[in-house]
Amino acid sequence: MYVGGVMQTNLVTISPDTSLVEAREIISEKRIAHLLVVDKREKLIGIVSDRDLKQNWASQATTLSSHELNYLLEKLTIKMIMVKKIITVSPATTIERAAHTMQTHRISSLPVMEDQKLVGIITTNDVMGVLLQAIGIDRESTRISILAEDRIGYLAELAHTFKEHQINIRSVFSRPEKRFPGIYRFVFRVPAVDGEKAILALKKNGFKVFTEYHSDITPFLPGK
Repeated sequence: MYVGGVMQTNLVTISPDTSLVEAREIISEKRIAHLLVVDKREKLIGIVSDRDLKQNWASQATTLSSHELNYLLEKLTIKMIMVKKIITVSPATTIERAAHTMQTHRISSLPVMEDQKLVGIITTNDVMGVLLQAIGIDRESTRISILAEDRIGYLAELAHTFKEHQINIRSVFSRPEKRFPGIYRFVFRVPAVDGEKAILALKKNGFKVFTEYHSDITPFLPGK
């Protein structure tokens, strides 16, 4: 999946001269976490988050009166606090790459640019939504884990067992087990009504299956 298929295109933009008070009101009203800052030519020049606003908001411990405080905040503008070094992606960027970029740079959003034009924004919430949908957690299902050696054909053997018993695989993903080099964890989701049948079929074919957390996974290693 690509960023272009997930990004938000109903963008909320502000000018660099917008006050912090007004920016905070917009974020609250629109129920968003980021504001894109553009100049008069609609060119992206900055980004500000609700976190940035909170960090630059005056403390309640101030000795200023409410009137004085509001006056001061009205004088503070977005250009004083916005992030000017912006990391962007294109609509053709994969979701995985976008997620990696956000994690690497410890940011929660990425403006999307195409032909030097701002066309969207993608956030960590968008990426999380795609992940949850991809692993099938949004539907009633049974989660089955199997530890496997890193070798050609292992996934085909597992898939054959499901096919043999007419069990539909809703999702599957794998990740390496850091504590055991050469071992991968396969996680399948099958329809909840077929969960028990799938577990029995896999065990019958010699696979070690577990469906809940185990602090010690050694008993489930292949060949043990």
